[in-house]
Amino acid sequence: GGSAMAAVRDVEIDPEGTFKYILVRLQRPAGGEQRDIVRGTKAAEFHNHIFEKVNPEMEKLGYECKCLGGGKIEHNSKDKKIRVFGLSTGYGKADHSVTVEILKKEYTDYEITWSDDKK
Repeated sequence: GGSAMAAVRDVEIDPEGTFKYILVRLQRPAGGEQRDIVRGTKAAEFHNHIFEKVNPEMEKLGYECKCLGGGKIEHNSKDKKIRVFGLSTGYGKADHSVTVEILKKEYTDYEITWSDDKK
């Protein structure tokens, strides 16, 4: 059933600050359902650190993970603004417009923007 996938949150990012993020595609090995999730944290020095944490968690739930790219997120919770920008050296640039759509589901009352700026 869809219960395991429902248990996976669309977005897990730090509540404040500027940090690296990745866009990850989850897929059932036999094809079928897939969905994209956003993960970002200041704790990650490199983008692959985030993936190395997410991947085993998702494999336990029966998903194959693929990193679709990365970038940075600037999260200003006081002003309710999120800016998505930059890229990942290892994974390339995520499609920030996709990331913004996913973030909007979670942060419904935020102003969320993206650009291809490096900083």
